[in-house]
Amino acid sequence: MDTKTILEMIDEKKDLLLEISHQIWAFAELSLKEVKSAALYKEKLKEAGFSLQEGYAGIDTAFSGSFSSGSGKPVIGILGEFDALSGLSQKAASTVKEELVKNGSGHGCGHNMLGAASFGAALVVKKYLEGTGADGTVIFFGCPGEEGGAAKAFMAREGLWKSLDAALTWHPGRTNEVTTGTNNSCTQVLYEFKGVAAHAAGNPEKGRSALDAVELMNTGVNYLREHMKTDCRIHYAMVDGGGLSPNVVQPHASVLYMVRSCKVKDTLELQKRVDACAEGAAIMTGTTYERIFVDGTANTVPNTTLEKLIHECMQEIPLPEYTEEEKAFAAALDATCPKNEDLPGHGARYDASIRETVKTLSENGTKSLNDFLMPFYSGNEFSPGSTDVGDVSQQTPAVEFNSVTFTAHSPGHSWQNVSSGCSPIGDKGTLYAAKVLSLAAIRLIDNSEIIQKAKEEWKKRTEEEPYLCPIPDGVPPFIVEE
Repeated sequence: MDTKTILEMIDEKKDLLLEISHQIWAFAELSLKEVKSAALYKEKLKEAGFSLQEGYAGIDTAFSGSFSSGSGKPVIGILGEFDALSGLSQKAASTVKEELVKNGSGHGCGHNMLGAASFGAALVVKKYLEGTGADGTVIFFGCPGEEGGAAKAFMAREGLWKSLDAALTWHPGRTNEVTTGTNNSCTQVLYEFKGVAAHAAGNPEKGRSALDAVELMNTGVNYLREHMKTDCRIHYAMVDGGGLSPNVVQPHASVLYMVRSCKVKDTLELQKRVDACAEGAAIMTGTTYERIFVDGTANTVPNTTLEKLIHECMQEIPLPEYTEEEKAFAAALDATCPKNEDLPGHGARYDASIRETVKTLSENGTKSLNDFLMPFYSGNEFSPGSTDVGDVSQQTPAVEFNSVTFTAHSPGHSWQNVSSGCSPIGDKGTLYAAKVLSLAAIRLIDNSEIIQKAKEEWKKRTEEEPYLCPIPDGVPPFIVEE
């Protein structure tokens, strides 16, 4: 199948894919609660003739749709996400911050688009296998809970990704480029302290403050920061302050911690030290606490072979073209975003020649829309963020890329992202991503040499440090109760 045919097939499905993207955007369901979103995908997969499998890792909204032809090998997985973020409700295609639903959720990371494009690519690859009779399997994976649920890591704990020959995914973003390098692994743990209530003035000696315990734990962790590796990060959020009255010894209080380090083993060691701070705080205050493991993710294993394949496909697929009205919308929306002096893209930070090219293409970082393809860059650079795509890459060769769906300076997890994610800018980036994924998957099916080379690279990168799942055995997925 040539590139032109693939483009035509995505264009034929354009209305369906954008309808899905917009519906998921409107659902705006939180991590591991994406009931409507999952139901929509499963309905569309059934209609398209995929075989469904549901309930991966005990997660109701984790599923897959697969189609095989001939021998069924190679097996190509295409990852889709669809969870939103709390507190980010925003009107679509607007340049003004304005809630759509009071205190509602919104797709500040663009997962409505992510899943839709991946689903579109799965449709194209299925049609290719049917039409040619080529050997292969395509699987669309519905991966819930990326924003604080880490479903892919729970699925990795079951060894799911080992069955794939390669995994492809993308992410809505501010640039058109291949993602490279590695990132932090992480764990999230909730500490719920219990004390004894008392009148803070009348008989304070009878009370045991859970809020004091949380504050002492936070103090201990803050002193710990001086004595951890430079790649480590520790963040916390008070999720329960014990109440609104200062004249009560607070009998309950909770704090949620996220602990990060590049390697899983280092994260788990640092997590133990944070646990010790909780234990010490409980002893000092005469309180008790419950430690609840929420989730964890591993660092990403990069794969240059697949990165080169994706970049070649991005070069072949025509980039979106924007109308004057769309450019004006992007300029007005970008004007609401904070500006910095950094040039866009990974390569501009690490490669001098790429930096000069990007300076020109981005007009020295002043463009409101990065409507160009970034020069190819592949490296082992480190990002302090985390993603459960890392757990997939620990078990099979995997690759990710970005497609422009947001303005050039739009912050991550922002109302600007929510607005753009249901606009012509987001729509065009979604369709471009679907085309790139389709072409890359078909190239892998047609060329066993690329898969073999990707596997050899993956084996070399992982043989010294086999996958260590950050999620303990027996720990169930954690769903936040509202």
